[in-house]
Amino acid sequence: MKLRTLVVGLMATALALTACGKEGSPGSEGSGVTQEAVADVQVPGSTTFAAMQQRGRVVIGVKDDQPGLGFKDATTGQYSGFDIEIARLVAAQLGFGADKIDYKTVPSAAREDTISRGEVDYYVGTYTINDNRKQRVSFAGPYFIAGQGILVRSDETAITGKDTLKGKKVCSVTGSTPIQRVRDQGLTEPGNIVEFQTYTQCVDQLLANQVDAVTTDDAILKGYASQQPDKLKVVGDTFSTEPYGIGLNKDDAALRGKINDILQASYDDGTWQKIYDSTLGKSGSAGSPPPLQRY
Repeated sequence: MKLRTLVVGLMATALALTACGKEGSPGSEGSGVTQEAVADVQVPGSTTFAAMQQRGRVVIGVKDDQPGLGFKDATTGQYSGFDIEIARLVAAQLGFGADKIDYKTVPSAAREDTISRGEVDYYVGTYTINDNRKQRVSFAGPYFIAGQGILVRSDETAITGKDTLKGKKVCSVTGSTPIQRVRDQGLTEPGNIVEFQTYTQCVDQLLANQVDAVTTDDAILKGYASQQPDKLKVVGDTFSTEPYGIGLNKDDAALRGKINDILQASYDDGTWQKIYDSTLGKSGSAGSPPPLQRY
């Protein structure tokens, strides 16, 4: 009897540990798109890839607080979202399965420093490609073209785009480019502009009927809508252009070229579309892969 009790206890413990995960663990395949690691991958001339091979693991910089994009479950420790699945796709095509990935959460302001110091092998996390950042890092992609969008409650009919925000309370993050654009373009009255420290606070206010709309990159908004498609929706056309790229070492042209090839293959064979449809696509908004900007 004691032996049976011990065995049952050990099995329960093993199951609990399997479910919990840990910081940096791969977590589950949230999109349902299985990424099998490719064997015998070579990237001649890439010092970053050589370092990956030597350690036998890949370190990927991500965000962990953006539902539908890059999100870490506080209970299980698992990562999920569109950006996470793109990161896993690249890892698998470089020869690293989900069990060979370490995730490193990197704040937006620290991305260039973290990549330049080699603390991550590459970074995937709503990272807009621009000339200023290219001075310090390089980019593969873009793998998604975002733009400023508008999130409203699913039963909202009066707000259909940026030109219908007059008289409406509009929320975004304090000091952000999106809320400054609302202010500069006079999309609503100054007294109707509401600012919080996080987008989640804005979404909570939207669901509580305290504001009428939330604005930022449509990819972020689609992420929130994909979590509660019965309560939230993204409306109207985007009114800025934000090409999201995969950030990596500025001097590693070989790895950049390889990742661009991986992305192009995923566009051509439908893998990108499957990832989108099972993550951000759950918001109800259609998406398609953008053309690569090789350089």
